[in-house]
Amino acid sequence: MRLFSLFKQELAIDLGTANTLIIQDGEVVVDEPSIVALDNRTGETIAVGRRAMQMHERTHKDIRTVRPLKDGVIADFQAAESMIEGMIRMISTRRRLLSHLKMVVCIPSGITEVEKRAVFDSADHVDSKETYLIYEPMAAALGIGLNVEDPEGNMIIDIGGGTTEIAVIALSGIVGDQSIRIAGDEFSYDIMEYMKRQHNLLIGERTAEQIKIHVGSATHELEDPPEDYPVNGRDLMTGIPKQVKISYSEVAHALDKSIAKIEDAILHALEDTPPELSSDIFKNGLYLTGGGALLRALDKRISQKTKLMVHIADDPLRAVVKGTGKALADVDRYRPLLIDRRSV
Repeated sequence: MRLFSLFKQELAIDLGTANTLIIQDGEVVVDEPSIVALDNRTGETIAVGRRAMQMHERTHKDIRTVRPLKDGVIADFQAAESMIEGMIRMISTRRRLLSHLKMVVCIPSGITEVEKRAVFDSADHVDSKETYLIYEPMAAALGIGLNVEDPEGNMIIDIGGGTTEIAVIALSGIVGDQSIRIAGDEFSYDIMEYMKRQHNLLIGERTAEQIKIHVGSATHELEDPPEDYPVNGRDLMTGIPKQVKISYSEVAHALDKSIAKIEDAILHALEDTPPELSSDIFKNGLYLTGGGALLRALDKRISQKTKLMVHIADDPLRAVVKGTGKALADVDRYRPLLIDRRSV
């Protein structure tokens, strides 16, 4: 029995549209962009994660970069398997790759049965002997320290790269949920379109991401506004590279419609909540997790819209993977939260 335990490896994986995180033995051992670089001639994997991101939108005809996940689910199965294999190999460079692999993978709450089977199939191809799935809002609730087993209602709003997951959780289950495909990627697209329309400037995804980080805002009025951010791109009129400065107020204008759709989804979820759980949510407030929670003043805007308290998780980017790690560490206790292959 001791020999078996020595050859057992357990991984909690947050397979996100923008970033993939892996926890082993209670610590985050992989935190990399969800992207893979492939050789067009041979189909072989050249790089995964951060190294592949450095190549993104800068490749020549022999190399292409692929983001295997779209809207929170696997869109390119082969690339996804290559990416997962590459990231697991990152762990084995520091620790010996062990034989019995057990995985818990988090998934969006709006995922279909076919998409669930695709995640299980990808896990099989990386030789996982034991695989479980957990819904992202449930994992996020565990990750921020909520007791999901209590008969008390809590609302989680997880704004990731591909999807925004809104769920009311009580008694180890999801009472009601809304999953919309508007999140970080859509914010980046909104910024790219705004720069094109307003400044005649063509920019890429990476530049749009940097704009979000440096001057991203959900409102036009901030108490401590960031300085205007210089943006480099290609002038659509002349074709010549140029630089313009953009303010947080412009970004707030660019993101306004997408944030309004997230607010509508939150209101719909609140409307569908049973009255006793609504009472709990009024008392406890709403919990924001995911990378989107870092957008300046988003919590204040949602609070103004719903008239409820809004709490941002201490580490919103890692809340989901931390919760997935908790479920992995005590599978027997959290079995009601997990999905195994027999149930799909």
